Amino acid sequence: MSAVTFNAPQLTAPGAPFVTVEKPVEAPPAGKVRVKVHACGVCHGDVVTKFGLLGTTFPRVPGHEIAGVVDAVGPAVEGAATGAVGSGAKPQWSVGDRVGLGWFGGCCATCRSCREGDLICCDNLEITGAHFDGGYQPYVTVAANALARIPDELTFQEAAPLMCAGLTVFNSLRHSGAFSGATVGVQGLGGLGHLAVQYASKMGYEVVAFSRGKSKEAEARRLGAHHYIDTTEEGFQEKVQALGGIKVLLATAPSASAMTTVLPTLAKNGTLIVLGVGGHDDCTMGVDPGFLIAGRRRVMGFPSGQPSDAEDTLNFAARHGIRPINEVFPASQASEAFNRMMSKEAIFRVVIDHTL
Repeated sequence: MSAVTFNAPQLTAPGAPFVTVEKPVEAPPAGKVRVKVHACGVCHGDVVTKFGLLGTTFPRVPGHEIAGVVDAVGPAVEGAATGAVGSGAKPQWSVGDRVGLGWFGGCCATCRSCREGDLICCDNLEITGAHFDGGYQPYVTVAANALARIPDELTFQEAAPLMCAGLTVFNSLRHSGAFSGATVGVQGLGGLGHLAVQYASKMGYEVVAFSRGKSKEAEARRLGAHHYIDTTEEGFQEKVQALGGIKVLLATAPSASAMTTVLPTLAKNGTLIVLGVGGHDDCTMGVDPGFLIAGRRRVMGFPSGQPSDAEDTLNFAARHGIRPINEVFPASQASEAFNRMMSKEAIFRVVIDHTL
């Protein structure tokens, strides 16, 4: 009997174009699970794979916003406790389970971060779609403890972008220290930002949306923003300070210069959380040390999260009606989907659907 195969959009070297290759469907080894991918979000983080960053190995298939079903389980998985290291959860994966897979693709369990339970900061983190093949292809094999359960209320297209974009904004907000009712700003209303507005609103914050021009104001308010600030208007920083300033500001647009522009809106004891990564020509923020010191203000970054965080993200979205706004491409157009997202022409999120 001939082996079952599939086509995959593969990168052979840093900066190389996608090439379609035929690959076999392989049985998962011990401790791993094979996932049949239904949908995979295209994230700006996929540039890590495209340009060979963070230890990416080649050839490689990108994609770390994965939603699908368990297709096969390796030895020592079925009927065994396979929860994330350091968590109380012990899921037992079975064929047919609805699962998601994000940036976190596994950890070493021995470094200081892992032993402290901070798995996403593992010194030897396995990155989905960079260190092993990701969801641009229809089958992915991954460590069993890297998976998260998807609630039935979410479709695969809805769940996929939440595995990184949604997880990042939700996790950063709940660890920000901001109390319910505090003023939270969202800089940028793209793929991350439109989810950040929804999560912040449903978590009980007063939400201020920042964007260039007025074109996204109606949509921002529909998603839950209480205030809208056009950053092209002169003196907008003073207008925000008149509201009391921003307690937590999520910088989601991949532009360091844009982050620099909104930094003066921080309230005293406020925090700017950097979530978006700019290109090589826009990756340096300008910060006034005196502004930080005098107001006890902070600038920090925040990675996505581990599987238990992903499950919290998905469940919160399911309960509160949070949904990504997607442009959907068939798997045969994975290269076009990638280019659409990286060109910044996509209004919000781009998703590859393997069922089309």
